Amino acid sequence: MVKHLPADWPRMSVAAAHDQLTSRGAPWEIETVIIDGMETRDYKATPRNLRVIFEATRDYGDLEFMVYEGERVTYSEHYRVVSKFARILTEKYSVKKGDRVALAMRNLPEWVVCFWAVVTIGAVIVPLNAWGTGVELAYGVSDSGSRIAILDAERLRRLHPHLRRLNLSAVIAVRTPAEQAKGADRFEDFVAHPSEYSVLPDDVLPHADIHPDDIATIFYTSGTTGKPKGAVGTHRNITTISGNASLTVARAALRRGDEIPVPDPDTQNVGLVSVPFFHATGCHATLVPTVATGGRLVIMVRWDPERALELIDEERVTSFGGVPAMVWQVLESPKFLQHDLSSVLRVGYGGAPSAPDLVARIKQQFPHAAPSNGYGLTETSSITTRNVAEDYINRPDSAGVAVPTCDLKIVDDQSNALPPGEVGELWIKGPNVVKGYWNNPQATADAFTDGWFHSGDLVRMDDEGFVVIVDRAKDMLIRGGENIYCIEVEDALFSHRAVMDVAVVGIPNRILGEEVGAIVQIAPGKSATEKELMAHVRKLLAGFKTPIAIELRAEPLPRNANGKIVKAVLRDHMKRYSRDARSPKSMAGQPRSVG
Repeated sequence: MVKHLPADWPRMSVAAAHDQLTSRGAPWEIETVIIDGMETRDYKATPRNLRVIFEATRDYGDLEFMVYEGERVTYSEHYRVVSKFARILTEKYSVKKGDRVALAMRNLPEWVVCFWAVVTIGAVIVPLNAWGTGVELAYGVSDSGSRIAILDAERLRRLHPHLRRLNLSAVIAVRTPAEQAKGADRFEDFVAHPSEYSVLPDDVLPHADIHPDDIATIFYTSGTTGKPKGAVGTHRNITTISGNASLTVARAALRRGDEIPVPDPDTQNVGLVSVPFFHATGCHATLVPTVATGGRLVIMVRWDPERALELIDEERVTSFGGVPAMVWQVLESPKFLQHDLSSVLRVGYGGAPSAPDLVARIKQQFPHAAPSNGYGLTETSSITTRNVAEDYINRPDSAGVAVPTCDLKIVDDQSNALPPGEVGELWIKGPNVVKGYWNNPQATADAFTDGWFHSGDLVRMDDEGFVVIVDRAKDMLIRGGENIYCIEVEDALFSHRAVMDVAVVGIPNRILGEEVGAIVQIAPGKSATEKELMAHVRKLLAGFKTPIAIELRAEPLPRNANGKIVKAVLRDHMKRYSRDARSPKSMAGQPRSVG
């Protein structure tokens, strides 16, 4: 791959850049704070809580904040409606500090309003997966002990059969016709529809005394085994993320020899929201930093690459992304050249492995945009490492280096620290790491040690601190005693011209334990055969890493609400290709190729 890098880059090491950006008096000055009895580094300028960030939005006045299907909301309108709803929560529903409020709806302007109204009064917002079934939604409400549930019409329909057994004092329905409300209070009846926000009178937030380490959120993980676990996030966990995001942009500038960028007050960042707000990426890494910097959110009803291109053009979007598959779909869209995309300055993604070739394609098709990827989890409130601009071009297989408030440790099976270059489990410590799991002391004890979170991801780290995600520990294949990292095989398949998306999973084998299987989405207008892709992998990797079966599809691979491929489903599906059970009869009629 050709690297578009200046001959004199880098002009400064990562360590030197971090030292300059975090030194005394610098914009990201670091101080030591005590969190749960442990010394932890945090940015000195980090807002004390989410309420402080929200209160500052009054300065943005009539600047546009949210766009959704023709609905437009300014910062002043948003401030008024949040203040009104916050007062209603405290006065009408007696919500007090520490009370849990469940929130289950698709990405709507009201999702944002409800989030800020709850956290600014010191209550705890519990965002639930809008893709969940009624049973799954009921579990989140019950497990969190939520007093109130705020639902859109579809989530109300799913949860309604379970409401009698839930200990809720109220249900609030958003965008729900009266005949479908089924006894729930309708949000529009006592607050307002977005079309009416402009005529709301000025209001003030109810008083609340919020400590940085008070609980703000409970986000349920999308765990593949057992019941979801509620990650307990604090105000500090979330507010520190904005500092992480902006620092990495400044680090890239210093590395190329530029001055630290100063925000232009006359230029508004416009972000396309293509990921759910009920995920840490959508909330902590998108919503909160946007509010903190006076940006604009362009909210998509549902993900569609052609509609994304239209919105980028129409709204002059400056940043977009999501998971790598979304970016690939935009780049591969047959309508890509039909739109003016010159406003795009940043293309960022995470949440799933990305092919090294993706950064080259971004630079080719968005020559003025800075590509970035990163690594984080619900338990780290999103951003832990980030790879931006030239660093990403130089190391397209890396998720970047840790932000300066985070410590990373690579450990073996006995929790012993490993040297650079060795593959082991990644442990993370910092002000962004959550307190633990709600009402689950055993799971907390298993995943947290003296402030260190055990990620469950296998990584290696070089001498400069750049992290390469090798695989999810429980997804690593072991074939006849040989470790096979799924991402290595996925990267080999990604490098084929016809491959748009791929997932590698284990196929059971009675003698070897597991063999390699793959499910591949073919790019529109291109074609490939199973035999051709097997030969392609065989040229790049050892023979035992070559898939014994590759199923080719035209449709996208199944993903959960967080954008991660649902490998559990694919593993079960690929069992049909096991050589233990394979026979002409069992294989007959199985789709193996498209194109």
